Order: sequence, then structure tokens, then C-alpha cells
Amino acid sequence: MSAPRNHTIVAIDGPSGSGKSTISRRVAAQLGMAYLDTGAMYRAAAWWCVRDGIDLTDTGAVAQAVRELPLVMGTDPADPGVAVGGEDVSVVIRSTEISTVVSAVATNLEVRDELRRRQREIIDASRRESGIVAEGRDITTVVAPDADVRILLVASEEARLARRAREIHGADDSSALAATRDQVLRRDADDSTVSSFHRAADGVVTIDSSELTLEETVDAVRGLVEATRRSGR
Repeated sequence: MSAPRNHTIVAIDGPSGSGKSTISRRVAAQLGMAYLDTGAMYRAAAWWCVRDGIDLTDTGAVAQAVRELPLVMGTDPADPGVAVGGEDVSVVIRSTEISTVVSAVATNLEVRDELRRRQREIIDASRRESGIVAEGRDITTVVAPDADVRILLVASEEARLARRAREIHGADDSSALAATRDQVLRRDADDSTVSSFHRAADGVVTIDSSELTLEETVDAVRGLVEATRRSGR
């Protein structure tokens, strides 16, 4: 059953550098909705395991650690904080160290089951409040396949690398692109072994942002949400 019109559930998937985090936050802020960055949950899980010295190749130990993870996800798009055991980890989980190892945790199937369970709890709670824009790798297909709006946000490899290079290094020259390439393409390759986010499933709308500005992409996503609300679906 669809959520009430003002409690819309929006699911957005896409590869690294497609702009899904920025777009999702802006749309959520403009429409007065909550925002969930599911990728940050995997990063927080990786940080937790690294902090405790857990061997990331020990899938059982990693899964057990994540089941005990005292994670609190902020859903305010203006300040979507991430806290573990009361400690703000919003910045440290974006470090190169965590970016390098997060796929080892994100491809652990037991970890995915646990974090998907938590993601569904957050999304379900939002149905009674403001609605939510949730973004990640398999939100449209596994976590929230019954979302009112389901979008696959894609972009060309060149566009994705340039965006991520500017985000991380402040430039998109050849050296910045080279430094970014492994992080973006390897993570996508690793994550694609446990999640499908390159091709839209039935009922999922694809938006290609390769040639769109940030504002144009926000407008495209927002337009889909507003059209769904008007239709009452």
C-alpha cells in the first residue's frame, strides 16, 4: 500500500559519483522530507570493525560486530549526522582509510541483511511522519521495492569520476582523476557482486545526469516526486 501523499517514500539507487547523495539531500530538504544515506551505514560499520581491530576477511566476526553496532542515523537533510555509541563519526567515515575497506564490509551478506533490516525500520517510521528520500545501492529493489517513487540515477563513467575527483581533491585534472579512479570503479565492481544498481528494475525510472547540471537533476527528481503526490499514488 502506498504511503499518504505527504508521506511519500522515495528510493534512489545509483553507482558511485552519480550524484545520488547530493541530489537526495536537496530534494528531501526542498520537500520537507527526511533523508537516509544508507551508504553511510556501511561506512560506519566498517569504521566500527576497523576501530576494534576485527579482521575484515573474517565474515562471521564482522557480521557479529555489526549486529552489535550502536548506530544512530540522523535523517535531517540539513545535518544528517552519523553517531556510533554516542560518538559523531560523520567525518571520519569519509576518510580514505574507510573508503578503501568499506566494500569488504558491504559485500558481507550477513552485514547487508542486518543493515537492510535497520534501513527498513527507518523508512517505515518515516511513513508516519514526513516521508523520506532513501538512497544507496539496492533501495529500489530490495530495501524498499514498494516505495512510491523509485529512481535509478546514473551518469557516464567520465562524469562520475570528474564529480568524485572534485569532491575529494577539489579538481578534476588528470592526476585527480587517476587518484579517484580506483576508489570509484573498484567499489562499484565489488558492490555489484551483491547488489544491482546499473540497470533499472521494472517500475524504476532511470535519470541520466551525465549532461545535466546539479539543479537540473534536482528538478527532474523533484518533478517525479511531485507528480506522484498529485496523482495520489
